[in-house]
Amino acid sequence: MDKLTKLGILADAARFDAACTSSGVTRGPRQGMVGDACASGLCHSFSADGRCITLLKVLMSNACSYDCAYCVNRRGASCPRATFEPRELAELTVDFYKRNYIEGLFLSSAVLGNPDNTTERMIACLEALRVEQRFNGYVHAKVIPGTSPELVDRLGRLADRLSVNLELPSRASLASLCPDKDARSVMAPMAQIATTRNAEEQALLDSPAGRKALARRCRHGKASSHVSEGMRVTSVGSQYTLGRPVSAVPNALRSFAPAGQSTQIIVGASPEDDNHILQLSKSLYDHYGLKRIFFSAYMPMVEDSRLPGRETPVPLRREHRLYQADWLMRYYAFTPDELATPERPWLDLDVDPKLAWALAHMGAFPVEVMDASLETLLRVPGIGPVGARRILAARRTRRLDIDDLQGLGIVLKRARFFVTCGGRHDLGAPLDPELIRREVVSDAERSRYNSTRRQAEGQLSLF
Repeated sequence: MDKLTKLGILADAARFDAACTSSGVTRGPRQGMVGDACASGLCHSFSADGRCITLLKVLMSNACSYDCAYCVNRRGASCPRATFEPRELAELTVDFYKRNYIEGLFLSSAVLGNPDNTTERMIACLEALRVEQRFNGYVHAKVIPGTSPELVDRLGRLADRLSVNLELPSRASLASLCPDKDARSVMAPMAQIATTRNAEEQALLDSPAGRKALARRCRHGKASSHVSEGMRVTSVGSQYTLGRPVSAVPNALRSFAPAGQSTQIIVGASPEDDNHILQLSKSLYDHYGLKRIFFSAYMPMVEDSRLPGRETPVPLRREHRLYQADWLMRYYAFTPDELATPERPWLDLDVDPKLAWALAHMGAFPVEVMDASLETLLRVPGIGPVGARRILAARRTRRLDIDDLQGLGIVLKRARFFVTCGGRHDLGAPLDPELIRREVVSDAERSRYNSTRRQAEGQLSLF
């Protein structure tokens, strides 16, 4: 089988892995090497199904020895099979890079024989890419659950980002739908990656280069301790700042997975509710320092009594709401129980999670923009981090009215229900949660984007 035929099969098989994003790596061009892993060097383009395809996204092999019920590449599936030789894929990647088709590589694989055998082939490919082809661009590699720790370590020395896909959000679902996997085989490499990165960070902080980098960051007012990505609010007197906590160590100094790790959760293949998924997400962020969690709406293409029927709509809106809720947890300090309560564990599909929270807590509104804290402003629908900072800056020099807010980047058609300016409320904005909800839902229904999305739901096909 020639290379292009293999590529057609294995690129098609890789489309279901959503764990692909911009690199977050700051390693620039190097003399005598090809490629550039800087985030600015990765252009964002999108496939027809909305997935980011900034990288060559391909499987090493789709000849899987596992029999996961939901997977199109499972052992019992009738589909064309192909396997790249390590050097073959390395040469193809560099060829595509030189033609300006791609900026990097996302490498995953089905389980070819066993996890260690599969990982050894991936390592051989990346060694050929990095050493023989002198490729300096971005590489995201998928860790196969059950891989030996020494192989995970070698893979992390070659890739910029690693991902260990959890896929199903509970041990029970994993045992039912993935008989060849267990939770430990997934969590062990995830824990190893986090531990290795933390140990490397500490070693770098103790080194002269690390101390110099830390001193530079402190001079520029950046975070000086290791924390997971997200927004941080600090205040000194009337001075408020909002920024992303970052590691004290620049990733350019790291040798092991400098861009960190991520994971993917399939939504809709198993019965877990949204509160369960959000609680799990928070735990993963807290314990493993994940950069991202990707949610992938399950597409029912497999006949199996353990799975939703073929006629089940693709839960695209639920996937969208989970991404919104994840964003609120990481950047707005919301907790899982605020977004999907134990009593009402499913996210509202008609309105976004921030608006749903506000409608359920009307007693906290309206908010007076002239004296509200940054934390309070961030809870107002229609006000994001940039708008909140602009309000804080503007109100130090003048009194604001409702009309001023739009010029500050506030989404006024949302915010006007929930704010006052100098004690004055927009007379055309009802304070009744049912009326607010009705107006917002009506606006959404008239939106061309939402109309198109609703038509796609339940009809989306990758084939």
